[in-house]
Amino acid sequence: MSQPNPPQPNQPQQSKKSKKAAAQEALISPPWFPDAQWHARTLGVIYGVLTVAYFGVSYALSRLPKPYQLRRIPMEMTPWLNPGGKVHLREDQLKAPPDDAPAAAPTK
Repeated sequence: MSQPNPPQPNQPQQSKKSKKAAAQEALISPPWFPDAQWHARTLGVIYGVLTVAYFGVSYALSRLPKPYQLRRIPMEMTPWLNPGGKVHLREDQLKAPPDDAPAAAPTK
């Protein structure tokens, strides 16, 4: 039968009791726990970065050449986006013209 290795002189011996106590101490008092101040500062940094990024991207997109610029969509195209809800079009105004409709005559 093999015998357990004798402890080396350089290694300190730890008893089961001290390991148990260290584990219990680690469970009771964590080394760091985020408090309200940490959460407020972290959320402030996140919101600040997002705000700067939003305005930076908006500025960069506004500086693009003409075909790539952001465009304003008329309220008639998206009546659900009107906050006042005052734009109401009749059903025939919302539909696309029929395919057999006469084409506009070219002007000379």
